[in-house]
Amino acid sequence: MNRVPADAENAHSSSAESCPSLRDVHSINPTQLMARIESYEGREKKGISDVRRTFCLFVTFDLLFITLLWIIELNVKGGIETTLEKEVLHYDYSSSYFDIFLLAVFRFKVLILAYAMCRLRHWWAIAFTTAVTSAFLLAKVIISQLFSQGAFGYVLPIISFILAWIETWFLDFKVLPQEAEEENRFLIAQDASERAALLHPGVLSDGQFYSPPESVAGSDEDSEEKQDSEKPI
Repeated sequence: MNRVPADAENAHSSSAESCPSLRDVHSINPTQLMARIESYEGREKKGISDVRRTFCLFVTFDLLFITLLWIIELNVKGGIETTLEKEVLHYDYSSSYFDIFLLAVFRFKVLILAYAMCRLRHWWAIAFTTAVTSAFLLAKVIISQLFSQGAFGYVLPIISFILAWIETWFLDFKVLPQEAEEENRFLIAQDASERAALLHPGVLSDGQFYSPPESVAGSDEDSEEKQDSEKPI
């Protein structure tokens, strides 16, 4: 005997629970959703996000800054041509800075290829370049005689090490999380727009609204009755 009221109460509670979600969907503004989706699609058409472009600019800055420091080091040691021939043609691991410059070129090529051209969304490329840079610089500082060559023996390895780890931090904590968040927002907005389109159909045109003409079924009878009433008795 109590089963029917219990079922009715359960149905009423389930309908009450579903009402907020329906109200939320009805409260969505389709115009705002379409504008948001168009903005996300515009970003996708650009091919690269703003935060990823900033990362690529920083990678380029890394290469240019290391190159500038290396050129300054060549001038300090007695002229670019003489020192360049000594460090490149007569390369010595314990005293040359040419390998640090090549390390910056290596980072630039790998990171630009992975995150600008291939648009990779994983951290393995930056982890590889940072691991190679860290291992090479630590070995060079321990084995070579850079500290006996003045300030540049400290500056170039330290700056190269710091820039490599800044690139790793920026990609892992800024680029990848922000792009993932923007993609989730795009998917949510797209799903909400589809639900809003189902619940809020487009406005019907005026041609789709029509009223049937007035019925003329009794018009002949009314006219005949009127004529009969007007006839003289």
